[in-house]
This record gives sequence, structure tokens and C-alpha cells, in this order.
Amino acid sequence: MNDLDLRKRAVVFGYHNVGVRCLKVLLAAGVEVALVVTHEDSASENIWFESMISLCQTEGIPYVTPADARSPELLEQVKTVEPDLMFSFYYRHMLPAALLAVAPAFNMHGSLLPEFRGRAPVNWAVLHGATVTGATLHEMTVKPDAGAIVSQMEVPILPDDTAHEVFGKVQVAAEQALWRVLPSLLDGTAPRLHNDLSKGGYFGGRTPEDGRIDWRLPAQQVYNLHRAVAPPYPGAFTDLGGVRYVIQRARLAGTGRGNFGNVNCLGLPLGLTVVDNCIFGVCGDGRMLAISALTADGDPITAEELKVRLAA
Repeated sequence: MNDLDLRKRAVVFGYHNVGVRCLKVLLAAGVEVALVVTHEDSASENIWFESMISLCQTEGIPYVTPADARSPELLEQVKTVEPDLMFSFYYRHMLPAALLAVAPAFNMHGSLLPEFRGRAPVNWAVLHGATVTGATLHEMTVKPDAGAIVSQMEVPILPDDTAHEVFGKVQVAAEQALWRVLPSLLDGTAPRLHNDLSKGGYFGGRTPEDGRIDWRLPAQQVYNLHRAVAPPYPGAFTDLGGVRYVIQRARLAGTGRGNFGNVNCLGLPLGLTVVDNCIFGVCGDGRMLAISALTADGDPITAEELKVRLAA
């Protein structure tokens, strides 16, 4: 028996940077990836991440892009390759029970389970002001993010990190979490830790409309919203006079990185304002966001231009 006879065969469901990096880990470890199931990129989406399809083409790996993970055709394709293991790395569809029954399946989730189960875990973590997150490899069950934990890797969320910056850390954490446990996963000795669903919480998907700013909220909450949806995500926005203003870059004022920490004495109304030729967002607790880049209906706008509009 040679080494090729001992290789494990896998089917990978994947997308996004986490999919690309984790697929590369499997290939580096000598796993035979017999099939990749991924998504076609959407023309309506801002594609800022790497392509699973491109990697498959480079490596000569067969791939399919089914519209529905529950299709009988996909089930037969997966069964035909007779995988020893299956992995889901940021694949966007839930896998039905029939697929999960084909072989032991493991999912990479972008949080420290059981925290932030469900969709968009990095964005939700930043929105809720979490100071730490990470990546978790866990057994897949029909119930999402509920299986036993196999491996975790933690990363910090710094006070001014955007979700995009945190996602960059999480994709490295995912790569490390998989790399660290993969030998024991392949030989059947990987640990199974309890995933306590009485802790943490489950969160749904997010839409661009969820970026609407409520200026009545405390500045820290508004800042967390900006960080959670800052570009390349759609951005935190406010509508004024029929114009949509989207914050591109901002910092929380009054935290040692600038002036205007408390502006109650200035008597400024809530929302966008211009002070000393700088754009600010006044929040419900009297604190402000210092906005260094703002767009109006998609075009950059200066403090001078905004001041004119606000005075009209």
C-alpha cells in the first residue's frame, strides 16, 4: 500500500477568502479534493474577495455551482465521488440531511462558537462591541452552528477595527484552526468539545438597510455600526433632503484622538454637522463621530460642500 492509497478524499463546499485559504490547507496536507461546490459571483455584489472557481481552475479540481444545495443532482454528484470527509468553508447554503449523511462533515464558522451563531458573524461581533472573536471548526448538523467543536482560534477586535479588518484576521484564524487539527481529523482522533447552545446567540443575515443610522443612539453604538458595515460593505448611512449620505471613514471623537468629545454646550442638532471645516455626526449622548470621508448619493462630498447643503 502506498501513500496514495492512504489519502483521504474530500468534497469541499466553499466560497470567499475563507473557502480559498482552507481549500489550500487541505491541498497542502495532501487531501484529495475530488469535488468543490461553490457559487457563481453575483453581478449585483461588490466582489472584493478571492475566487474559489479560479483556484479550482488553477489546481485542476472539478467544481460545480448549483443554485440549490438540496437538488437531487448535487446529492448524486457528491455520492459518486465517495468522499471520506466533507467540509463547508463559508458556503452560503445550508446542507440538507441527505447530503450530511454521505460522510462526516465539518463547517468553518467565523466566530468563537457558541457566540454569534448564524449569518454575518464578524459584522455582528463588531456591531455588538465584542473585543474578541475567531474561527471555529465544528461538526455539521442539520441545525446551523450546533455541532461539536473540533478546533478554535481566537483573534482580538481592536477598538477602531472595521469588520473588513476583523475578517482579515478571522480568515487567518480559520486557516490556523484547520491546519492545527487536520492531522488528527484525518486519522480520526480529533477532539469533540461541547457546543453549549444555551450560551451566545443566533443572528440572521444583514441587508444594506440595516446600515441606517439612528443618531439618537450613543456615539459608541453609532460608531460600532459604522465599523460593522464600513466599505467594502455598503456603509452606515443617513438620508437628508432626499440625499443619501454614507460614511466611508470615521473615528469616535473625544477618545484621545481628537477634540469635540462633548458638544452639548455647542447646541448642535443630532446628525451631520460641520465644525471648523470638519464633518461630524452628533449622537444622542452629546458625543460625535469625526467623519473624514463621506459620500452623497455615491459621490465624495467635502465639509465646505456639506455646510452649504445643510444651510439651504
